[in-house]
Amino acid sequence: MSRRLLLVNGPNLNLLGTREPEIYGADTLADVEALVERTAAAFGLEVRAVQSNHEGALIDAIHAAREECAAIIINPAAFTHTSVAIRDALSGVGLPIAEVHISNVHAREEFRHRSFVSDIASCVIVGCGVQGYEFAVRRLAVLLSD
Repeated sequence: MSRRLLLVNGPNLNLLGTREPEIYGADTLADVEALVERTAAAFGLEVRAVQSNHEGALIDAIHAAREECAAIIINPAAFTHTSVAIRDALSGVGLPIAEVHISNVHAREEFRHRSFVSDIASCVIVGCGVQGYEFAVRRLAVLLSD
């Protein structure tokens, strides 16, 4: 069994640290990836990280995870509320999924309250800042050890 997690970050998350820091904080995408890698290493897990502003690139990475990863951490960003294609890709690979959102999407605009991913995710972590990614790694490590 693979000991690798796929970390997927969707559109505009490459702007972390500069885009709306009052909502998303000062941590950068590189900080998020380093946090996930450190946390995963503590559980003997590796990480493959991908970020794209293009839906098809994210779907291709999710499909590839079927062969090389044990679980997926995903912050689909705006695709959370719009992409049936990403949902279908996640469902199709049959891996445990942790959905992460840095902000509390339920306290924001109403269109952000609907997720196409939540009902197929093993866990959903919302509003914990970038620490939510750490929580996701820890939860998936438990699921993978069972």
